[in-house]
Amino acid sequence: MITLGPDVVPVLRIFDPSKAKEFYVDFLGFEVAFEHRFGENFPLYFGITHSRCTLHLSEHHGDAAPHAHVRIRTTGLDQFVAALQAKDYRYAKPGRPETTPWGSREITVTDPFSNRLTFYEQP
Repeated sequence: MITLGPDVVPVLRIFDPSKAKEFYVDFLGFEVAFEHRFGENFPLYFGITHSRCTLHLSEHHGDAAPHAHVRIRTTGLDQFVAALQAKDYRYAKPGRPETTPWGSREITVTDPFSNRLTFYEQP
């Protein structure tokens, strides 16, 4: 029998590690788990975590395409959004979560590389 784990780790394409860290670490509150380069002048690949969520971010051309969309199940959505709004980040001004026709509450933010992250909470 094959068992697939509950963890899925999306790889998102980035073009500027400092902008990525400003967005994901400073704004969204993720922590850098690891960083890897094959050599001095090579693209950066790094992992970030927030609670139980893990994402990998890559400058490598073939790892992923920009404009991805990732849905992240969240608890405490209102508190999370309030914390984001309080940071007054120059490049993202999230509004209030909306209720979808299928009953979840969610909000989508877009990173500096056009990847969308939808944080959602189930009723």
